[in-house]
Amino acid sequence: MRTRTTLSWQAALVMLLRTFGLFGAARRLEGGPPRAIALDHADERSFVLRVVQPGLAGLMDGSVSTLAPIFTAAFLTNKPFTAFLVGMATATGAGISMAFAEGLSDNGELTGRGNPVLRGSVTGVMTFFGGALHTLPFLLPSLHTALFAAYIVVAVELVLIAAIRHRFFGTNWGLSILQVVGGGALVFIAALLFGHA
Repeated sequence: MRTRTTLSWQAALVMLLRTFGLFGAARRLEGGPPRAIALDHADERSFVLRVVQPGLAGLMDGSVSTLAPIFTAAFLTNKPFTAFLVGMATATGAGISMAFAEGLSDNGELTGRGNPVLRGSVTGVMTFFGGALHTLPFLLPSLHTALFAAYIVVAVELVLIAAIRHRFFGTNWGLSILQVVGGGALVFIAALLFGHA
């Protein structure tokens, strides 16, 4: 009984490690014979195509595209909860839209990018996550405190995006930060323009 429970936990942990792209750690935990480096590379490439790339696209879209409506609502109304509602509605709409866009744009057979339902789901969830994360500070009653907290959350999101790009796509840290922050800055400028019109 104890052995079976141990095995099920081990199998679950192996699956979790593989989900997060930690193939070497999963293989060591399995205790099987070492596999060729080419197979490790194929595993990682498949993981990047099926999970990381769609997730990153969603995270970038959610983190950047929702900035303008959220901050515009905050600047126009001076009511944090109104900005929160706008933010959650925007994050939800963007998540649904991106899920369908990713899932319907490629059935995976021609490009080898895998199951469209999985890719669409990953993209949709990460888009919602990216948009909702910097919306949560607007639950605070003070607009100034909410804005300050949201600025910090946005900065963390942008660094996370840069880190994922660096880890899985080999993008230079400085260039990645510049690109991601540049995109976020352009959207934030739009929020300032519309929010103070």
